[in-house]
Amino acid sequence: MAENPLHRLMNPGSIATVGAGNNILKMGTMHALSIINDGYRGKIFPVHPHQNTVLGLDAYRSIADIPEVPDLAFIVVPSVEVIKIIEEFGKKGTKSAVIITAGFGEMNEDGRLMQDRLNELSGQYGIRFLGPNCMGIINSQISLNTTVMPYTSAPGSLGFASQSGTYVTQTIPYLERNGIRFSKAISVGNSANIDIIDALEYLGEDEQTRAVSLYIEGIRDVERFIDVARAITPHKPVLAQYVGGSSAGARSSLSHTGSMAAPDHLYDGLFRQAGIIRVESIEDLYRNGNMLANQPCLNGKRIGILTNSGGPGSAIANALERGGLDVPEFSKEVQDQVRPLVPPHAPCGNPVDMTFSMDIENLSNKIPEIILKSGEVDGIVIHGVMGTGWLKAVFPHFNSVMKDVTLEGLLAGFSDKSGSAADYIPVYNKPVSISSFIDREDNYTASYHDHGVPVFDSPEKAAGGMIMMMRHREIRERKPWTRPASVPAPAGAVRILEQCSAKGQANLDEHGSKLFLKEWGIPVTEEIVAATEEEAATAAEKAGYPLVMKASAGDILHKTGRGLIHLDLKSKDEAVASFRKIQQAAGRSVPVIAYRMVSGEREFVAGLVRAPGFVPSVMFGLGGVFTEALNDAVFRPAPISEDDATEMLFDIRARALLGAFRGMPAVHVEALAKVLHRLSLIPIAHPEVAEIDLNPIIIDGSEPVAVDALVVLK
Repeated sequence: MAENPLHRLMNPGSIATVGAGNNILKMGTMHALSIINDGYRGKIFPVHPHQNTVLGLDAYRSIADIPEVPDLAFIVVPSVEVIKIIEEFGKKGTKSAVIITAGFGEMNEDGRLMQDRLNELSGQYGIRFLGPNCMGIINSQISLNTTVMPYTSAPGSLGFASQSGTYVTQTIPYLERNGIRFSKAISVGNSANIDIIDALEYLGEDEQTRAVSLYIEGIRDVERFIDVARAITPHKPVLAQYVGGSSAGARSSLSHTGSMAAPDHLYDGLFRQAGIIRVESIEDLYRNGNMLANQPCLNGKRIGILTNSGGPGSAIANALERGGLDVPEFSKEVQDQVRPLVPPHAPCGNPVDMTFSMDIENLSNKIPEIILKSGEVDGIVIHGVMGTGWLKAVFPHFNSVMKDVTLEGLLAGFSDKSGSAADYIPVYNKPVSISSFIDREDNYTASYHDHGVPVFDSPEKAAGGMIMMMRHREIRERKPWTRPASVPAPAGAVRILEQCSAKGQANLDEHGSKLFLKEWGIPVTEEIVAATEEEAATAAEKAGYPLVMKASAGDILHKTGRGLIHLDLKSKDEAVASFRKIQQAAGRSVPVIAYRMVSGEREFVAGLVRAPGFVPSVMFGLGGVFTEALNDAVFRPAPISEDDATEMLFDIRARALLGAFRGMPAVHVEALAKVLHRLSLIPIAHPEVAEIDLNPIIIDGSEPVAVDALVVLK
């Protein structure tokens, strides 16, 4: 496999800048200032047609004048100049570039043509590039920052890749205030050459990176995205925010980076299939990514809670339990150890509530150690550890009484033990999440930040960080994954589609749809087609009672409520009468299908859907009349394995119906999973199939049977 181009691009020994000058208000200069001032130790070669020095460095009039081949070209010039510059770097021998300039594929047809030309030059000279329309990179390991904002934090362990440049540059002050440190950060912009999948693959391979966060506006190669992610996520957590799921978000993404978006529910399925944890905000992407990057793995569901106030403790307990974690009551032995360290009236069964005791060492060190050492929890959430920040907040009231005491004097007399507040974490190797309403101005918050312990600004968010740890644990425990192999289309299925196409039909009728699905091994009703009253009577006697009769014609897509379906027929006379009513309701002579009615109270829906710019996807959910009303459905990009399909079944809210329920036996889950797996293979073998709808799939005893089906062609 070819080496990911980002290994070379992210680690240059030398950088040539084109577009940097001595005017600090110019974008190119701002980028160059970051490269020069933030600690990068490699060579820097400014290229400027008129100035002899740029920011104190010798400048070169042309790319050809640079005395050696630069490892990385950094380009911030008008878009009409970029192609010429890339070609000159290609001739020079440079193999990596970052193109900050906008005005390419995100703009118009001319921009797309220029972007295509850049890729032609990439192939011609072997030069791989980020952008255009990006904000550059950060590699904290070598103190390289090419964005417009200073980045001077110590090396971190959170890898970040974004289709928005803002999130690797404008947010740097926010990240510093919250103790969040990048290992590497990559702005991919238009992803014309190196894309977000390349970035994910690189961060997955990077030893410094312990977790990955992705800001996504659209994925072009869904199949490769899944393959890359599934290789990473069992070992390294990956989070993603997707913003193209609404019509407004999709429109904005297209104009922003030229990304093709798809409906939100399809990306839900994509991330679930890929083993990626989806979050809803950029704050979640940073803060929860920071939690996953810095804390030991969660190896169970039992969480301890320690707080200096009852309200936050209750909020944490509620959020943890709603998120699927357990808050077990501590044993008498643990409570007996905790009791001397809390006020006499304080509860210590879990949560341990110190009721605003000001003994911070007990809250920050002694009690957490007791809880973690007990073996009764797998992680702990702590609220209310604070020192100097609290003193600063209350000083005006203290000063009104102790007028001769200054804030500096008060802080100087404070016994600061914050430096040891996180010492127990590596000892017990269990994750810790902190909640505090005071930021880095507090010595404890700052110490937690400096030791890689995440501090959230609300109790619920701190609980959410622990829930994210559990989500990754679930992903780690998934069965090993291989992409399902494609299979040849059954000859009978090919013949059915050819006959439909020859008739000029846009879709198969219900009977043809079921015959097609049966060829693929999907269980359907056994039917008899009748075109006359006599045939209907014969079909009824042969199929048996209770009987179902339906119209079956290629142009009849929906029958419910139109008098085209008759259920629970109990005699030949009823069957003949129903045949007549169906003809009347249709307004013409139509074939009718007859089959023995399938008994079962549980109904599901499955199908195949397509959306522009996205791969075919399999759908499963609660079926029958509740499909649209309750909207309880999940999706996965095709193809899926039977293991994927089994996971999918239990992702719906009505999953309880899959087990033994009100006297009904448990559903044969393996058989139902096979239905979804086989459905997922169909669009690979039959690209002309646009849509499939099985609604309902009735559970007959424990076995699934599709009693209604529609196959739509492109």
